[in-house]
Amino acid sequence: MNTNAFTPVLHFLTETDKKKIYHSALHVIERIGMAVMHDRAAELLKNAGCKTDESGVTRIPSRLVEQAIKSAPANIAIYDRECRHKMDLGGRRSYYGTGSDLIYALDSKTMDQTQCSIDDVGRAARVGDALPNIDFIMSFAHPSEIPAKRAYLESFRTMAEQSAKPIVNTAEGRGDLSKMWEISKILRDGESELKSKPYWVHYAEPISPLKHPFHSLDKLLFCAETGMPVIYSPAPIAGSTAPMTIAGHIVQGLAESLFGLVIHQLESEGAPFLVGVGPAVLDMATGQCSYNAPEYLMAYMGVVETAKYIDLPNWGYAGASDAQIPDGQAAFESGLMTYMSAVIGSNLNHDVGYLDFGRTGSLEMIVVIDEMIGQIRRMQQGILLDEEQIALEVIETAGRTGNYLTHPHTLKHLRPTQWRPRLMYRKGRDKWEKEGRTNLTARARKRLEKILESHTPNPIPPDKARRIKEVTEQYKGS
Repeated sequence: MNTNAFTPVLHFLTETDKKKIYHSALHVIERIGMAVMHDRAAELLKNAGCKTDESGVTRIPSRLVEQAIKSAPANIAIYDRECRHKMDLGGRRSYYGTGSDLIYALDSKTMDQTQCSIDDVGRAARVGDALPNIDFIMSFAHPSEIPAKRAYLESFRTMAEQSAKPIVNTAEGRGDLSKMWEISKILRDGESELKSKPYWVHYAEPISPLKHPFHSLDKLLFCAETGMPVIYSPAPIAGSTAPMTIAGHIVQGLAESLFGLVIHQLESEGAPFLVGVGPAVLDMATGQCSYNAPEYLMAYMGVVETAKYIDLPNWGYAGASDAQIPDGQAAFESGLMTYMSAVIGSNLNHDVGYLDFGRTGSLEMIVVIDEMIGQIRRMQQGILLDEEQIALEVIETAGRTGNYLTHPHTLKHLRPTQWRPRLMYRKGRDKWEKEGRTNLTARARKRLEKILESHTPNPIPPDKARRIKEVTEQYKGS
């Protein structure tokens, strides 16, 4: 084990700052309160001693929040379709994956938007399956040709068929989410195996400001009942559905997520939960909600740091840009976000490949960000400092001749030491011109085409595939 591994040093908050934000969130939960639009959730809160006033606002004592934080696990182990342990969500470990439910896909050749279909879900899953630094997948696309009540379930089946990697799923409600659970039990050969080795994490949202709708809470409770990990992440918009100030933005979003945690833990103490906030920023000059405004990144970093302060796994972001095509802006914004998530220690980071304010998906950008993550992970391995690495004997023998090129030490350590890019061009201008003067997007497109032509995901066994198809086709919507 390398004890000198790269240690993140990015901080926006002091310990005092994190304590202040946390206690401010408790104040919102205990003194200001929120609307609970689900009878079972309301009953759980009432039985725990929470009060609801005549306007329908429920307030939760701080002690219940602190009990819920204590009972929720600090680490969540996640397994892939084939029961292989792939992620430990917690601490400062960072994992990366695509996002979900995009409206448009970007045509690789014309750079035009096309409306998403189920084929886009399959292609994105297959690309994520092939890339070594994509750790989990989401649907990436929302299939426009499939009825809305069936779209999430069809996307889930397509993802399971086209990738063996863990899934972060979305759902309309308890009905289709329960069918995803049934499919997963088929893949795991039973409920107990699925619960002990979860295959997916569900993504649910409350509605800012300070509202917890029926379907959001129903999905949250279903995950608590079944033991499936759940993300409960609001998306408050600074200046629209949350305070304009960064601190106020963090406090409200964190309070909304932790309010859900209490309900979740009251239903099933110890069930796995990820805290998160999508702190969108409304650009008052354009009316767009930016993923990459500095205020967004700062609020996001504040949420992650506070999640570390209370020792809960967190939901995060990486590889997204507000640019419309994979250009210099896209590479800068998505790379910066990815690096910041790595050095802050954000756990489960989604949206790799998002463009255009979260409306359009680019498969080329997934390929580009995969390479960026690889380079970041190489740096995070740190600098080894044993005698072999310090190489004093080599310096003494080879240094006098000025020739390390043919020394056995160089050959021995070349491959373990040097990270090799597949897309970033290092051959010099002469070769670049001879090889077609390609840019990063063109090289990413070439690798993408190769993946789509040649990569075949490990198939689901035929009997299980047949049963999964039956479950999906029988569902008519809740």
